[in-house]
Amino acid sequence: MKYLQFLILASFLAVGCSTSSVATKSVAETEEEEDTTSENTNGEAQYSYLALGDSYTIGESVEESERWPVQLTEELRDRGYAMAPPKIIARTGWTTADLIAGINSELNVQRDFDLISILIGVNNQYQNKPITEYEEELREIFRKAINHSKKMEDGVFAVSIPDYGVTPFGAANQDEIGRDIDAFNEVFRRVAEEFDVSFYNITPISRRAADNPDLIADDDLHPSGKMYRLWVEHFMLNVVEKLPQE
Repeated sequence: MKYLQFLILASFLAVGCSTSSVATKSVAETEEEEDTTSENTNGEAQYSYLALGDSYTIGESVEESERWPVQLTEELRDRGYAMAPPKIIARTGWTTADLIAGINSELNVQRDFDLISILIGVNNQYQNKPITEYEEELREIFRKAINHSKKMEDGVFAVSIPDYGVTPFGAANQDEIGRDIDAFNEVFRRVAEEFDVSFYNITPISRRAADNPDLIADDDLHPSGKMYRLWVEHFMLNVVEKLPQE
């Protein structure tokens, strides 16, 4: 088992190293688009959205348009909301500690957002970080998110950790990974409830990939754009209620 875990870890590190520069570039491009759009609205009111997370938020191995925060933004625009491009603070491989550092370094302390999403934790699980550490750092992330939300906790929502055990990458340890993900998600759900933040459980949807390879990206690990679409469809109506009704 230890030899198998070593092989999996080596494979993961190879993927992470080869894609980290792409992920970083994508975040920078998103932020540039946000600034440009704000300048070109001719005074039109826009709703702002901050997406916090890791590779699932940045959309590792999918096109920028297929990232779930981008798909959510497009859906809101289709419903008549003048949404600015999402500001994404996320990197492939980030743990809760990395996300806290990213928020501190990349987010203007004076800036507030109409919507804020949180999806974080898979790398804590993968790196065998203590679940108690995850819980404490998650609380810090929730506090920071609420402090940057125009509507406090009402403007924040959490998205559960998907189960990568059903992917080819995780297949050798599918049951163990599934149990771990459930345990981390229970902590995630409980902390969200503690802060009175909406928690959307997409983990059952992620497990559909076991029978549908189209829901997995070409890297055999991350969700495809089709999977992200299912997530957005799952919580879209709930997110709409967090914005003023137009």
